[in-house]
Amino acid sequence: MDTIASLFSFITTPVSWVIVQFHSVYGAIFGPDTGWAWGLSIVSLVILIRICLIPLFVKQIKATRAMQTLQPEMKKIQERYKNDRQRQSEEMMKLYKETGTNPLSSCLPILAQSPFFFALYHVLNSIASNDTIGVINERLLESAQKAHIFGAPLAAKFTDSSEKVEALNSSLTDVRVVTAIMIVLMSLSQFYTQRQLMTKNVDTTVKTPFMQQQKMLMYVFPIIFAVFGINFPVGVLVYWLTTNVWTMGQQMYVIHNNPTPGSKAQAAYLERLSKSVAKHGRTRGRGERAIVKAIVAKGRDRNEYERKFINGLNKSGLAAQADGTVIKSESTAAAQAEDVAAGAAAKRQQPKRQTKAQRQSGTAKTAGEPTSLTKSDEPEDAKPAAPAKKGDAKPAGGTRSRAQSGQRKGPQRPKSPSKK
Repeated sequence: MDTIASLFSFITTPVSWVIVQFHSVYGAIFGPDTGWAWGLSIVSLVILIRICLIPLFVKQIKATRAMQTLQPEMKKIQERYKNDRQRQSEEMMKLYKETGTNPLSSCLPILAQSPFFFALYHVLNSIASNDTIGVINERLLESAQKAHIFGAPLAAKFTDSSEKVEALNSSLTDVRVVTAIMIVLMSLSQFYTQRQLMTKNVDTTVKTPFMQQQKMLMYVFPIIFAVFGINFPVGVLVYWLTTNVWTMGQQMYVIHNNPTPGSKAQAAYLERLSKSVAKHGRTRGRGERAIVKAIVAKGRDRNEYERKFINGLNKSGLAAQADGTVIKSESTAAAQAEDVAAGAAAKRQQPKRQTKAQRQSGTAKTAGEPTSLTKSDEPEDAKPAAPAKKGDAKPAGGTRSRAQSGQRKGPQRPKSPSKK
């Protein structure tokens, strides 16, 4: 680790200068030799670095969105070459090259802050070795060695010997308990951040190498931090725990306000947005307008959650516009009211199912039989049918008389004379 840290020695002076400036502020409040002054200086260093990395984080989000737009093409490649893994990977790499996307873009924030991480490690290791470094002179070195965080010296490590820990005015038990708790918290925060990304903010309908990479990082990073964390000074553990908490909060904000299309987070967001738009009759804020504009622009390529959102607006008498605004649509509301009224009328006018006797009675009436205005005591089925005469004429209009109840319908075939 010393060799790796020495490679980033060019940035140790700026990092030590930032820590000293924050220490001068917190030292005036909590005292220059306290763990609060030095610990908060490291926390402030993390916040400053992460604020500077926000443009890179925005670029990471855009790259992730670009990967999401390529998922239909990725799905086609997977189906076309499902039996040829090598050809599938080659076509995926070709697609990335043509569109200018990079599946490793999610690692950019970690790679960008690596120099600061190793520089801070180099500074704290020098403090533990009683060596001045950067702008930290002998007076500041002595003050940093006196600083303790929950009883553990700022420069102590889990693997330090008892003699070295006693030289820093602490006990080995305090150091190992504090470092173990911080390592566990650091690993859990990293795992939760990756798991939140995989379960809520990923479109699970298409399996891509990007998803496999994220799933691998979800388990690999916590293990790496747990293994190498025992060699980190307490100050570095404070740094890494703070940056993990920052990443977790930053990701929760993005998932809540700008989720990945097709993910569970998008379904929850569009449900909240639908209720808000239906209540106020408009989109509020540039972010909401951007989401609605993107959904409208997709047209028929909308996913299930986006189609449900548009249909929900239509049912509320609203219509989403191409610029992301929402207006009241009187035609939509009138058409829906007309459909509802027509459906209710059709439901009221639906005839009741008749019995067999009623259907037979109706058949007899349509055949031209006389009906009376008063109900007959004798059922119609019991009335004998009048015998048909040989010379009777056919009914007017050439229509065939319908068969009486109990007779076979249709024309009767004449009986052939029996041969004797």
